[in-house]
Amino acid sequence: MLVRLLGIDPGLRFTGWGVLESDGNRLRHLADGVIATDSDASVPERLCVLHAGLAALLAEWRPDEAAVEETYVNRNGTATLKLGYARGVALLAPALLGIPVAEYAAKAVKLAVVGTGGAAKEQVAMMVRRLLPGATLRRADASDALAVAICHAHHRASARRWAAGARMA
Repeated sequence: MLVRLLGIDPGLRFTGWGVLESDGNRLRHLADGVIATDSDASVPERLCVLHAGLAALLAEWRPDEAAVEETYVNRNGTATLKLGYARGVALLAPALLGIPVAEYAAKAVKLAVVGTGGAAKEQVAMMVRRLLPGATLRRADASDALAVAICHAHHRASARRWAAGARMA
């Protein structure tokens, strides 16, 4: 079954996004990029830019499902809080349109794409390029977003196989 997926790597400065189609184990890259905000603007203004950018992507690509990377909590509480704001917008934008949204920890994404939860960003980008020929990946944020979408595609396929096995039993 062909499903269009939107992966989002939220950030207040740069939010990466990637769109792919999944048909069973087959993945096809459609688009990727980043939504950038002006670091001199206020946080509410930046969140508006982020929401408008995501709304435009959702209208253009019409994904069936979305996947968002979970927030990485670091020592800088202010930075973590701001990342949480961006993540909230990333979760809200597709949800407002009734699009199901899945969430994945960074380690789960790396494990699904590279095979180890401790993979470096460069390893993730290399595997995304290998799995999705044609991906532009102008920024690491776009690569991370596509990795989130790949992770979701793998989890969807596993869930379908498990459900089919359960029905046969």
